[in-house]
Amino acid sequence: MTTIHITSQDELPDVARAILKAIGRRSVVAFRGEMGAGKTTLIREILAQMGSDDTVTSPTFAIVNQYNTEGGRRVYHFDFYRINDIREAYDFGYEEYFYSGDLCLVEWPEKIEQLLPDDAVNIRITVDDETSRTFEID
Repeated sequence: MTTIHITSQDELPDVARAILKAIGRRSVVAFRGEMGAGKTTLIREILAQMGSDDTVTSPTFAIVNQYNTEGGRRVYHFDFYRINDIREAYDFGYEEYFYSGDLCLVEWPEKIEQLLPDDAVNIRITVDDETSRTFEID
């Protein structure tokens, strides 16, 4: 496990690079943290580090957004916050995304915990204060 503590949002590129390094050949990344912890902001920075110039927003209502990177790689961004029943994940075909080989960045993975691959990368974001965060990458 890698732990990174930041005191400013200006340090997010370092966190994003550490996460991209930790991902390796895995394709599902679960972002865990309370509402307002900065999950979407971190995902925005990860995509920026991957060379995407797409506008990154939380797919709270759409459940999934697709982005493209500079090298043509597809990245899927999920937000399961509004899922009330795991069958909803089956209904939109989560397997096609999670097992596609494309990078899948998942907010609120707790809602679909049993569907996550065993090798998913886990990112825990802890709010230390208004500007400080601790990131645990596992």
